[in-house]
Amino acid sequence: MGHDKNRNMDNQGKRHKTLAGVLCLLAVGMWAATTTPQRPLPPRDDPNKVYLLNSDELTFDKEQSADYRVLRGNVVFRKDSMYMYCDSAYFYEKDNSLDAFGNVHMEQGDTLFIYGDVLYYNGNEQIARLRENVRMENRDVTLFTDSLNYEMIPNIGYYFDGGKLVDSQNELSSVYGQYSPDTKQSVFNFDVQLINEKYTLYSDTLEYNTQTKIADIVGPSTIVSDSNIIYSTAGWYNTETDKSMLLKRSLVTSKGQSLTGDTIYYDRRSGFGEVFGNMVLNDSVRSIIMEGQYGFYNERTEYSFATDSARVLEFSRGDTLYLHADTLKSHLILPDSTRLLQAYHGVRFFRVDAQGVCDSMEFTSADSLLHMYKLPIIWNENYQITGDTIRIHMNDSSVDWAYIPAAAFATQHKDSVFFDQVSGKTLKAWFDQGQLRQVDVSGNAQTIFYPQERDSTLTGLNKAESGFLTMYLKNQQMEKIIIWPQPQGSMTPMEQVKPDQLYLPAYKWYDELRPTSPDDIFRKPEVKPEVVEEEKKHRFSH
Repeated sequence: MGHDKNRNMDNQGKRHKTLAGVLCLLAVGMWAATTTPQRPLPPRDDPNKVYLLNSDELTFDKEQSADYRVLRGNVVFRKDSMYMYCDSAYFYEKDNSLDAFGNVHMEQGDTLFIYGDVLYYNGNEQIARLRENVRMENRDVTLFTDSLNYEMIPNIGYYFDGGKLVDSQNELSSVYGQYSPDTKQSVFNFDVQLINEKYTLYSDTLEYNTQTKIADIVGPSTIVSDSNIIYSTAGWYNTETDKSMLLKRSLVTSKGQSLTGDTIYYDRRSGFGEVFGNMVLNDSVRSIIMEGQYGFYNERTEYSFATDSARVLEFSRGDTLYLHADTLKSHLILPDSTRLLQAYHGVRFFRVDAQGVCDSMEFTSADSLLHMYKLPIIWNENYQITGDTIRIHMNDSSVDWAYIPAAAFATQHKDSVFFDQVSGKTLKAWFDQGQLRQVDVSGNAQTIFYPQERDSTLTGLNKAESGFLTMYLKNQQMEKIIIWPQPQGSMTPMEQVKPDQLYLPAYKWYDELRPTSPDDIFRKPEVKPEVVEEEKKHRFSH
């Protein structure tokens, strides 16, 4: 019994020692906790670091994959405000990088989403490289490609092996392209196509803003539609309003007509094109070109306008007609679509077989009549015709006849001071293949002409007058003249001719006004009709 008592006391002593030891350890632990703080967990708000937020399965084999961890199932990463999702990934935590596979999805806020099959992301460089079936969505803009590099700074995505960008208005494709979600600006290079439901733009270099819908033309570009074709190397085109500014000698062609200029403001919907600098409007159907430093043309109404060095060229036949005026207009008169060409102030024209000047002019296509107003003059070789107004009938772009309804005067230059002259109330001149063939004068017909020998020697001055006169010409020389009824006249030998007999009362010779070449139509000569006066004084002073 004594033995049992001693054993119980020993066991009790052992328990006391054990309890004391545990209490000592707790005391030491409590002291350590109060004197040595715990190491804090790494922060998860470093904007430069990639964080793993979720993975159904994580594998790390130090021998096989010492540099990365293998993640599978609902993998989620975060880099600042960008979230990245995938089915599986290799996570290179030390390198701040990852490789993601299967249902790759990048998401930033509620405006930017990027999808693909594969993602290679370098957090230090902040570049995401997505491959295969890539789709980048930014509100109403979607970019499609198989190879996209997305730089988080400066927030630009670009492809380099073919791609397409689509918004609410257009579809753009190219070999290389880039897009900025911040600025909405995109750049396209090589085999660029902008497809709109109304037209297609082809280019090698193009910039486009998905917010303004404006395409900036920065290289040779062609815009093709059912109604026209536009060619430009610089400028912009608003794909929403169909208005454009085309620079550097752009070209708009439509239905046999082309409009060229240094700068063209063009509205496709209204068909209106306004040109600043070196305008050329070419109507190949009617064989007419209108030029000017400023002008405009409306495709729908076919109204054209040119001023500042304005010129019209008519080239339906071998010899081109060149016409200049301060202002040129051409438009259609409804309902029969008669074309009216109007030229105002300082009109001058030149063609090899005919030249002319006047203040203003009108030409109507329905009757092929050309009306010349205010001091009109026409020349045909050595003939000059003047009047209050002149009406010219054209036949296949050649002069058929000319009619002067009042103050008619026709003059043929024989030599320096001698001129055949015909005047009357009205005059009608007939032409054949560009040469004057017949002149009919009605009312107070007067004439001075110089008969000549076969060797062209002038034999005298013949002056006559009556009610009517008809003159026939051959090879630009008078062949026959008929005066009726009851003509009155006289014949003065050349040696007896006096200076005051040389001219009819209304005679004027306007040789200084005559255009002598296509470029001479721009000359602005002074009106000096008596240019033979000094020669006349010299000839009759001896």
